[in-house]
Amino acid sequence: MTDIRPAVRFAPSPTGRLHIGNIRTALVNWLYARRSGGTFLLRLDDTDVERSKAEFATGIAEDLAWLGLDHDRSVRQSDRFARYGKAVERLRAAGRLYACYETSDELDRKRKRRLARGLPPIYDRAGLKLTPADHGEHESEGRRPHWRFLLGEPREIAWGDLIRGPQAIDIATLSDPVLVREDGATLYTLASVVDDIELAITHVIRGEDHVTNTAVQIAIFEALGAQPPAFAHHSLLVGPDGAGLSKRLGSLSIASFRAAGLEPMAVASYAATIGTSDPVAPFPDLAALVARFDLSRIARAPARFDPEELEQLNAKLLHELPFEAVASRLAALGVGGGAAFWLAVRGNLQRLGEALDWWLVVEGPIAPVIEDAELCAAAAGLLPAEPFGLQTWGQWSEAVKAATGRKGRALFHPLRLALTGREQGPELKALLPLIGRERALERLAGQRA
Repeated sequence: MTDIRPAVRFAPSPTGRLHIGNIRTALVNWLYARRSGGTFLLRLDDTDVERSKAEFATGIAEDLAWLGLDHDRSVRQSDRFARYGKAVERLRAAGRLYACYETSDELDRKRKRRLARGLPPIYDRAGLKLTPADHGEHESEGRRPHWRFLLGEPREIAWGDLIRGPQAIDIATLSDPVLVREDGATLYTLASVVDDIELAITHVIRGEDHVTNTAVQIAIFEALGAQPPAFAHHSLLVGPDGAGLSKRLGSLSIASFRAAGLEPMAVASYAATIGTSDPVAPFPDLAALVARFDLSRIARAPARFDPEELEQLNAKLLHELPFEAVASRLAALGVGGGAAFWLAVRGNLQRLGEALDWWLVVEGPIAPVIEDAELCAAAAGLLPAEPFGLQTWGQWSEAVKAATGRKGRALFHPLRLALTGREQGPELKALLPLIGRERALERLAGQRA
């Protein structure tokens, strides 16, 4: 028997920018594909031609590229309308689609009446009872039909969810779904099934808000004579307070993370580890995430997205990055100093861009702050000749301590203010060799340098 390579897909709609919830789904699919040696498909669900925008499609590509999530193939649903039309005709011919003419207001009144009678608010299949004369009357009134999929007799639709375990939904609790709108547009529920069949998707991994959709879509797979893929539904994101996240919050978009200077691997590491049995931790690259990925580690409990935790993770990642990983980016920022500078400052960074601030402190000119002029003058007289090394600061500060009697904060704080103009920062033993003797003497004298 020939092994079938797993095939998964990420299917965003180009009606807005990707947010952290989207990327979590994309990342889980991408990691599954790369871990299993399968393929990752990008499908743009752009059937909503009014809301789908080219700039959003471009933004999706930019966001995925920024995170390093490459795809093996891409398709657009707007290129596949003819394929959906053929599926619609097949379902009509099989008696699984039926025309309905109710307006939104009429359907709402029906739901309210059923609720008032203690019945589930599902569609009553009135469209099935229409006679040819009824159809003609509705058409003469200018009504155009929408088309519902006949789910059939009451039964349970069950599947073994790869995250949630055994799942079963009684279709008697569901309305026959609308698959074709009045304007003839095929809706997501059917279009997605057609795509999954024709693009040979083997695993559908998505949020748990699609669980009910899955039962309906399994019935559509069966009606089209196709084997349904395996399904896995991960939990959704909530905020630190446990409340659901709004997808409309621009602060959660991947574009906003990029603009704020977050590291792509910090975002990827966070999205891959929140809501799993693994601790939230920075990973150096996507290959490291692939190596530890397993669907069984994804918890069923809601995943808590905490912006502060992401910020902390970003800092931890920077603190561990070797110079080689950032050298080109530092050069693009105009930062020099090589590995010595990077190792000196990385432990104090929240964003890579902050390295430029510290490079300007090293290179100057800065406005030194003279808190203790007597101490600074004595220190200047004791500053040794170059070359400076990592041991220079310790030897020099000990000499100043012995000469002035200053110690602790009274010794170190005035020297830091004079040399850097900052209250806090990287260790001076690493900064002093970068600042150099000439600038150090000028700053100790209160001169801009």
